[in-house]
Amino acid sequence: MSDLRQPPEPHSAAVGEQPALQGGEPSAGAQSREEASPVGRLAATVARLRQEVRAAQAEADGRALIELAKGILVERLGCGPAQASRQLAELTAQAGVTPLEFAVEVINQASRDRLSEVTSAFLAATADPSAGRTAAADPADGHSSAVRLRAAESGALAAEDTQAVADSLLEHALTPLGAEAVAIWALGADGSLTLAGSAGFAPAEAGRWRHVPPGVTTVARRGLTERTGQWIRSLSETGLPSIGQHHHSDGGRVAVPAEAGGRIHGVLEIAWPAPLESPPAAIVRQVEALAELCAHTLETYALHHPDGAPAPRVLPDVTELMDLADGLHDPALVLVPHLGPDGRLVDFRIHHVNSRFLDPAGRPRGVVSGALLLEAYPMAAGQSELFERVERVYATGEPFRAHRMRLTALVDDVQLAAVADINVSRHGGSVLLIWRIEDETARLASLLQHAQRLGRIGGFEENLLTGEITWNGQLFHLYGKPASEPPVPLEDLPAHAHPDDAVAIGRFLRTVLHQRRPASTAFRLQRPDGVTRHLRVVAEPVLDSAGQLYVLRGAYQDISAHHWTEVALSATRDQLAHTEQEASERDRLTLQLQHAIMPPAQAPLEVPGLDLAVRYRPAETQHLVGGDWYDAVVLPSRLVLLCVGDVAGHGIEAATSMVVLRNALRGLAVTGAGPGQLLSWLNMVAHHLTGAVTATAVCGLYDPEHNTLRWARAGHLPPVLVRGSDAAPLPLVKGLLLGAVPETTYEEHEVQLAAEDTLLMYTDGLIERRDRSVEESLAQFLTVARAVPPTLDQQLDRLLTHSRSDTDDDTCIVGIRVA
Repeated sequence: MSDLRQPPEPHSAAVGEQPALQGGEPSAGAQSREEASPVGRLAATVARLRQEVRAAQAEADGRALIELAKGILVERLGCGPAQASRQLAELTAQAGVTPLEFAVEVINQASRDRLSEVTSAFLAATADPSAGRTAAADPADGHSSAVRLRAAESGALAAEDTQAVADSLLEHALTPLGAEAVAIWALGADGSLTLAGSAGFAPAEAGRWRHVPPGVTTVARRGLTERTGQWIRSLSETGLPSIGQHHHSDGGRVAVPAEAGGRIHGVLEIAWPAPLESPPAAIVRQVEALAELCAHTLETYALHHPDGAPAPRVLPDVTELMDLADGLHDPALVLVPHLGPDGRLVDFRIHHVNSRFLDPAGRPRGVVSGALLLEAYPMAAGQSELFERVERVYATGEPFRAHRMRLTALVDDVQLAAVADINVSRHGGSVLLIWRIEDETARLASLLQHAQRLGRIGGFEENLLTGEITWNGQLFHLYGKPASEPPVPLEDLPAHAHPDDAVAIGRFLRTVLHQRRPASTAFRLQRPDGVTRHLRVVAEPVLDSAGQLYVLRGAYQDISAHHWTEVALSATRDQLAHTEQEASERDRLTLQLQHAIMPPAQAPLEVPGLDLAVRYRPAETQHLVGGDWYDAVVLPSRLVLLCVGDVAGHGIEAATSMVVLRNALRGLAVTGAGPGQLLSWLNMVAHHLTGAVTATAVCGLYDPEHNTLRWARAGHLPPVLVRGSDAAPLPLVKGLLLGAVPETTYEEHEVQLAAEDTLLMYTDGLIERRDRSVEESLAQFLTVARAVPPTLDQQLDRLLTHSRSDTDDDTCIVGIRVA
């Protein structure tokens, strides 16, 4: 009748039920008073309804089992449901049992018959791997395989020790599968492995592998990591040590955990003579069944001592574990395994709760005691993985510890969480679960401790009446003193500080001790290890009811890093100030040099029949002094030299290069050569005599007698001719920028000017913009140039005013107007 669902025992209270009364039965008077109260009546009603629900569930389960037995009879007898019902009633009457008991017997017998059929067919297929489906189809061969399996089981059950079990498994079950050796390992409480029995290995080899300490990685230990075990094709390919590694190195290995009831008692290791390919599912199931058989053997029988005398296994009683839990200062639970109908572990029963137990949801001990772990804490199998940890500890015996694990309890569909330190250990067949829930005070103290450590702050308290001084650990660390030495009184601080800080410390002590006011000061601490640290001390006096000073509280903070950072910042600020001063002086000298060579305002030239004006606008930022230049001079031939140019770059280098080109062009112009030849010579100067500088330029020679202009360009924008209400650039002539190649020629162009014509030469600083093309900027410039003011000076000023350049570049304009 063990397969029937029995009503829950009284002690297995579900989550939310009222706890059972402790300390014996209550008196009749007390019980009647409790039942008469509203709460007592409600509790009695709930208990009665719960009993009725359990009875209804048991009755429904019984009817389901009877219907299942009728279905089995329909299948076996080949009759209808009505005839099967009559047959079941007759057999029940003959057996003299209840219909429910007889139905359970019919179901169990059907299950055993079905298992026998599956086992016979499986062994028939695996006894001769080369036979394939033919062997599985032979009833006689399947029957002999089933006999061998039962013989192996019988031999294991009748064996006196695990060595006899190993011999029986190899002879009856593993040799037909092609295996040549087997080893049964027992798992110790400390994680070690002991060879409990072996067959097929040399006796000397078994003696060398009698004990494997914890932490040593072997094939057997690898088998503990997974429920399905380790299936190794060839031992030599893995390089793992194991028993028989020299004589069976080329063969396959299998290491399967020996588990029973959710607890791993050891490992079953099997050796094959040849490499092991992917085994069929039938082989895997048979090996797992043999491992479970070994688990029952390891659980039932004790290991043998070297002298051969059996040593019975002594397991701690659950009562002893309860006493151990009651002696702890932390909340503890004693858990016992709860197995399902199939013998597998499904849950843990909370067998005992110690007096210091504190439920995360605030429930009393009686509600949790006796319940299943997943009933009391259903979230243990989800977020925190607590149930998986407990299950692993029970299976392997390896203890588990966790810091600040999140525990979640589900009460009336409301999740209540807490943070706790967890300790899980196995004791015999039970598990001890200890948790220390972190309360708000401990959490705040931990936060304060970490804050002091990160901030390098040490606190102190000094009782002036008793002389007791309290330091925290961080303050001992700041002083470089071990915790075993006595703390330093505040009034002895000058003896541990740098002599130069004596005045500041004396003022601090007078303020705190005599004036009884809070104070702080910074000083240099000279530690015993010779290290000097910069500290800041803060202290406040505490007065009693009579106004007398009796306690000093305060803190030290290591500000060495802050001090040296301030020193480094101060040095950096000084360096930056010096650098800025040098840069400002450099810019001032550069600007003075440029203005000295080419002043922004220049007196106009006196040329008969011609108005001439120039404008120069330096960049708005002084550190961007550029290489823009212009020139307008009357030559000895009475021709007027007009030119503008732009040297690449900024700064003193561009300014000096500009001076060289401007003066060179003036000297070359007195030769009487045309503008094209002048630019060819100036190109050689730029390439050979100025360090390969590059520049653009426009050069023109105006003849006042004939009102003609001959001009050439070197990569520069052409001049603009304003005639009446029209403004347009002159035709573009070929000309490479100066300094690009050693020698080149430049085309010339001649234009005839009429009265009231205006000719403009300019640098790109007048029109260039970052957000538009040169063509768009030039079109805007021509629009402004078409409006001709009365005088040439007004026109140049208007062009500068309406200039929309934003490139922070110098600007030069040279303009002439025919009278």
